[in-house]
Amino acid sequence: MNIVITGASKGIGKAIAEAFAQAGYTLLLGARGELDLYNTVAHLQTYYPNCQVHAQSVDVSNKLQVQAFANWCLSYGTPDIVVNNAGSFVPGAIHKENDDILESLMATNVYSAYFLTKALLPAMMAQQSGSIFNICSIASLKAYSNGGSYSISKFALLGFSKNLREELMPHGIKVCAVIPGAVYTDSWSGSGVSESRIMEAADIAKMIFAAAHLSPQAVVEDMVLRPQLGDL
Repeated sequence: MNIVITGASKGIGKAIAEAFAQAGYTLLLGARGELDLYNTVAHLQTYYPNCQVHAQSVDVSNKLQVQAFANWCLSYGTPDIVVNNAGSFVPGAIHKENDDILESLMATNVYSAYFLTKALLPAMMAQQSGSIFNICSIASLKAYSNGGSYSISKFALLGFSKNLREELMPHGIKVCAVIPGAVYTDSWSGSGVSESRIMEAADIAKMIFAAAHLSPQAVVEDMVLRPQLGDL
């Protein structure tokens, strides 16, 4: 099985790649930072020699690069699982943030998933099977202070997921909106928040792996995960 994962070089994306690598799948990984991406490839090949790992650098905010990445993925065959994980977080208030913040976050957080999915869908629809996981956020469900354009983009990604689910239902393709709260990744380093207070990236990966292995007639539509002690 071929697994496509964007934003795969670190954090949640890397944890998802590791979960599928353990099971011996073929991984098609994309990320903007080449060094981190190929370090991840080396790590996976060292610890999980039974899996095949291929990687391609891609700036997901660039439509042409996303489409080229999709064609590269298709050169290995039809994807069975697509994880639209790449994203960017910029805090701010709508009335104070720069005008280009919304455009930038929409390109990275929404258009990337839209254009990658759209390019991969003809092959997946012909196959009449597959799963798509869009990594949304608690910010997709509820507005919060200093959420600004980030929250807008994540609301949009959830809307995209719901519409996609309706469209692909007759084609045997499952769509799941993954909606995590705070997860300990590099962005939390130096924040003063204890690792024990918020979730591990592996928690998200384990749930996605489980959801990807349900019977063909079952789908997890929305997957909400929060720290046990609640949101920060």
